[in-house]
Amino acid sequence: DGPARAVFTTRRGGVSTGGHAGLNLGATTGDDTAAVRTNRRALCGALGLDADRVTMGHQVHGAVVRVVDAPSRPGRFTGGLVGWPEGDGLATARVGLGLVVLGADCLPVLLWRRDRPMVAAAHAGWRGLVGGVLAAAVARLGDADRVGAAIGPGIGVDAYEVGPEVRERFAAAFGGETVRGRTADLAGAARIALRRAGIPDSAISSVEACTSSDQGRFFSFRRDGAACGRQAGVVWGVAG
Repeated sequence: DGPARAVFTTRRGGVSTGGHAGLNLGATTGDDTAAVRTNRRALCGALGLDADRVTMGHQVHGAVVRVVDAPSRPGRFTGGLVGWPEGDGLATARVGLGLVVLGADCLPVLLWRRDRPMVAAAHAGWRGLVGGVLAAAVARLGDADRVGAAIGPGIGVDAYEVGPEVRERFAAAFGGETVRGRTADLAGAARIALRRAGIPDSAISSVEACTSSDQGRFFSFRRDGAACGRQAGVVWGVAG
């Protein structure tokens, strides 16, 4: 509903094997780097994106959203792969500059202005959500009532059991409805955070999928451990 494109990947396709089998886009979990490069090139080819104009950040479960006007490391997405500046969110007004966030249970959340080619992407696990990464991403775009958002695939509430400290922090930040027994609702909290930041509920969509329970389509840290692949959210602005 705006001059932008937003895509969420699955694990299907790709050349990675073993615990990374499929379209693994993560480069720091033990996969063969040649396979990751092949997977990332295939993604860019499928989306019509110039791989030299795709950028991301070193995700640390924080709330920093960086504004970028050019690739942080030109060519690194399919070249050196790692060494990105730290940050769990990116925003840009540069047409054709692809922003990527990775996840394997945490939520990739993509945002765009519905009236101009400005986009943002955020990696949102429980720490980032509580820390305010989505509010920071919306603020980078401005005029929240003109922003659209898509919440990507993440671990579902039935599978996301957490300790009492996390449940208490979640309930305090987003209300008791985001905690069910011993579990927490990441997607529900993300929608609340986006609404509080000013995005109309009608402009927020979400992928109804659980990364933990759908092994055929998604990688999952909770299910498979740290040495698993990563899927992605990708967003970029297009000329009006």
